[in-house]
Amino acid sequence: MDLAFTPEEQDFRAEVREWVRSHLPSEIAHKVHNALRLTREDMQGWAKILGKKGWLGYGWPQEFGGPGWNAVQKHLFEEECALAGAPRIVPFGPVMVAPVIMAFGTPEQQERFLPGIASGEVWWSQGYSEPGAGSDLASLKTRAERVGDKYIVNGQKTWTTLGQHGDWMFNLVRTSSEGKPQTGISFLLLDMKSPGVTVRPIKLLDGECEVNEVFFDNVEVPADQLIGEENKGWTYAKHLLAHERTNIADVNRAKRELERLKRIARTEGVWDDLRFRDQIALLEVDIVALEMLVLRVLSAEKSGKNPLDIAGLLKIRGSEIQQRYTELMMLAAGPFSLPFVQEAMDAGWQGDFPGGVVANAPLAASYFNMRKTTIYGGSNEVQRNIVAQTVLG
Repeated sequence: MDLAFTPEEQDFRAEVREWVRSHLPSEIAHKVHNALRLTREDMQGWAKILGKKGWLGYGWPQEFGGPGWNAVQKHLFEEECALAGAPRIVPFGPVMVAPVIMAFGTPEQQERFLPGIASGEVWWSQGYSEPGAGSDLASLKTRAERVGDKYIVNGQKTWTTLGQHGDWMFNLVRTSSEGKPQTGISFLLLDMKSPGVTVRPIKLLDGECEVNEVFFDNVEVPADQLIGEENKGWTYAKHLLAHERTNIADVNRAKRELERLKRIARTEGVWDDLRFRDQIALLEVDIVALEMLVLRVLSAEKSGKNPLDIAGLLKIRGSEIQQRYTELMMLAAGPFSLPFVQEAMDAGWQGDFPGGVVANAPLAASYFNMRKTTIYGGSNEVQRNIVAQTVLG
């Protein structure tokens, strides 16, 4: 196993770095570096810029219009985007549902849906969790009944991230109640503008409506929007969840936020506190260890070996690290981390109080928001059980 980058890979990194820094709008990078609110236009605007370059589907094979990068190149691209202050690519389209459509969709479905995902024109949402089905996703109750050449969908989804922006949703629905719960689930693609779809935003502690409830009242979905076979959706869902849990680890954002933490510590005068700096050092060690774990997976993929089956472990460590750096930012800024008046932030006030810096006002919001990371994508308690069974035996 060789964790060093080759000269060709270093050249690739330099090419990506130059392109990203020359095409990423400075006002968006400023927002990302200081955890300020990103609008739909910010996120989709960057997606469209990447789409024109052919890099929004950066993990796609060439046969589907992607760049055909290997695992190491994809990692370097993600790292350079994160360090430059690019918004995270909203994963539901290019990272999550697209591989499912490629692997299990018909040629007609691929031709219909993949171009809009690759260009960034179509915003996708994920219809998985329900009020009584989160980590135990197989207990979902949203039903789809086949009537002629369409399905009639009734039920509810919740925690639908950025669902208020969604154009389309990939949706797990129950099409049979026979046998084990997993065997009666199907995978539907649903137009969120369909009659009977209602989206209700949920305001969180950070003041944002990042998640939503979505209700389906006799929503008609054409049968040709079923992916694969009826009642085989659990297989496709597992294929997708591996992409989600690896994405949640997000080691590259952790590296960027570590530098932000150091900036805040210096500005607020706690950098010389050896006990506080010990905590930063421990965090940095854990981020490096997570990166080494990611690179081990990439090395295995690059050499053609079976990659380590550790998506759950990456999710556990990555989510815990995200919570730790937001906690340390709060501690570094002390009372200056508390103000959160969105109207004042939008007006540019947040850096004007004594001792304050532009990065401080959103710290409480970031801290509250990151409480969710150990729960979504399969709670860490469940992931530890999975790791114990699949990795330790």
